Amino acid sequence: MIAIKNGQELQAMRQACKITAAARALAGEMVRPGVTTGEIDKAVHDFIVSQGAKPSFLGYHGFPASTCISVNNTVIHGIPGGYELQEGDIVSVDVGAYYRGFHGDCAATYPCGVVSAEAQKLIDVTKQSFFEGICYAKRGYRVSDISHAIQKHVESNGFSVVRSFVGHGVGAQLHEEPEVPNFGAPGRGPRLLPGMTLAIEPMVNAGGYDVRVLKDKWTTVTVDGSLSAHYENTVLITDGEPEILTVAEGL
Repeated sequence: MIAIKNGQELQAMRQACKITAAARALAGEMVRPGVTTGEIDKAVHDFIVSQGAKPSFLGYHGFPASTCISVNNTVIHGIPGGYELQEGDIVSVDVGAYYRGFHGDCAATYPCGVVSAEAQKLIDVTKQSFFEGICYAKRGYRVSDISHAIQKHVESNGFSVVRSFVGHGVGAQLHEEPEVPNFGAPGRGPRLLPGMTLAIEPMVNAGGYDVRVLKDKWTTVTVDGSLSAHYENTVLITDGEPEILTVAEGL
């Protein structure tokens, strides 16, 4: 069943999402050569806790950190640790915060210093594909209308959309119905209604879309070794334009 949030629930969820977005921004500001992914994770953890919230990812199905930090050909679920960021890396940071019974969820990919033209294009196309998708995150459209718009933008720029992992509903649970793929024909899936909250998250590879999960059972990489980027926000379906909840203003 797809949860429809009421006004009181949305009030708590907006605050959870503001905290999440501010944590993402903090992580992005730390992306520079010589910083370890573990240092970023600790800073994000400490910030989320300082806001009276809990990191959504810490301990989730056994995940050992508060953030997923995925570098270069790592698509998602990278485990922070001792890796020192290098000039030219691209760094995807995925963050969630749990506050007063609700989760926020967002991600972005950041350049570390000066990156290649292809890497920057990948980051830009991935982010823009999200905004192409939410043109259809409106009452009366179907979930796959979002999916199709994302895929169309990505593939028209010569990249591929990851198929094995998808976006999702988010709210009292970190992952709720419905699934929100980043590919597929339009006009399919549940019809969108006001009060739905969706984590829309294009995951885009510079090469093929095939991925594999490493032996740690989390780290997911491109099969062909190509770069990958990720962009995500928590979005509220309204009676009008969609509302991006994961914005940090007013925190």
